[in-house]
Amino acid sequence: MSESTCSETMTIRTITLDEILEATGGELIETGDSSFARLSIDSRRIEEGELFVALRGGRFDGHDFLVPALEKGSGAVVSQRPRELVRGKTLILVKDTLRALQSIARHMRLKNDIPVVAVTGSNGKTTTKELTAAILSARYRVLKNTGNLNNHIGLPLSLAKLTDEDKAVVLEMGASGPGEIKQLCDIAMPEYGVVTNIGRAHLEGFRDVATIRRTKLELLDYVKAAIVNADDAFLMEGVGKSDFRGTIIRYGINSPAEVYATDIRLHDRGSTFSLHADDESVEIQSRLSGMFNIYNILAASSVGVLLGIGVADIKDVVGSFEGVPMRLEIMDVNGITIISDVYNANPGSMEAAVREIARINKGRTVAVLGDMLELGHYAEEAHANMVTLLNDLHIDIFIAVGPLMSSAASNFRGEFYPANSSEDAGNLLRNIWRQGDKVLIKGSRGMKMEKVLGR
Repeated sequence: MSESTCSETMTIRTITLDEILEATGGELIETGDSSFARLSIDSRRIEEGELFVALRGGRFDGHDFLVPALEKGSGAVVSQRPRELVRGKTLILVKDTLRALQSIARHMRLKNDIPVVAVTGSNGKTTTKELTAAILSARYRVLKNTGNLNNHIGLPLSLAKLTDEDKAVVLEMGASGPGEIKQLCDIAMPEYGVVTNIGRAHLEGFRDVATIRRTKLELLDYVKAAIVNADDAFLMEGVGKSDFRGTIIRYGINSPAEVYATDIRLHDRGSTFSLHADDESVEIQSRLSGMFNIYNILAASSVGVLLGIGVADIKDVVGSFEGVPMRLEIMDVNGITIISDVYNANPGSMEAAVREIARINKGRTVAVLGDMLELGHYAEEAHANMVTLLNDLHIDIFIAVGPLMSSAASNFRGEFYPANSSEDAGNLLRNIWRQGDKVLIKGSRGMKMEKVLGR
């Protein structure tokens, strides 16, 4: 049962005022409600019974929206005294509202002695998180962070929803700089950790890929069991050099592992393979396409086996799992096969998507690729390498969206069309494609590649 389904049918345990004061060390400056349904940082969407946390950001200050938030909600956590109090609404004064949010989430987690699973890595985090939550739901009521709320704000907002009915937690953890996984682990205190892979992502915030690895492996300082990709040699080297003394569970396809796949058959849509785990094996029929999704399934299955989910239940869950929106969605439009993988992109995930569209044995191949952002000094080389891959895989048509892709595309050997925006790319695509083509659409989140299809 999913978090959203449970929330509609069960009474959520509220966060009490005493818990908030204990967690934050805050000062009660106005008394109203003494319990709250959940926390909110959005004054536009706050509802009755919720507690507003007035965060400060580079472009906004939640305190500017305190009055409308209190009109709809039941109270607020603030770091400055308001000019006038709103009677009947609880107000708690703290030194730092972001720290207060994180402290409340940590407090809620520590009050519940239940398994907490952290999922990190350069690629596949969200799909692995969703699969893991789905598999554990065969036995537990599971709380997970919704969507991609995986940073120092989104994760505590999700974790603060924890109730007495929740029996397991699965949290995706993202990082754009050193120390950020440690910060999230200090909040969530996970017992189990998954590291999907190590690749070149968010290099603007990291010096190099070695720093990315060290950051992802900050997880090892907290967990008692680590689930790691045995086929990622660079990751395994880092694990081997660490002083981790807990349990290591490896998953993979080509390297020795406790959880592994054999007899792999990749279809135009989905895949079939044998899953081996816990001295048992079962044939998996998955709706998810691509070799990389087999790795995501293996990672999630490893967590399931570790926490007592049988392989038969894992088979059923994986077989019914339809994927995550905006991630390798396959659709047919007027006889054209489209792979829409538009949520985000880095060199590793884009290479995997390009290889997947090239693998499908039909028609012309059209790649609509947007810039890969946040790569720092590696950006020019990464985009050049991507064009080399397009040539090696004999991609027929390339629509390059953004200055980085367009610059690199001068070396493309097929038909090339530059586009300034995703909307422009969509107009080009509709004039180019024809029945029988296969089309890949992918780029970084900032490129808004979903607009290629007018979404």
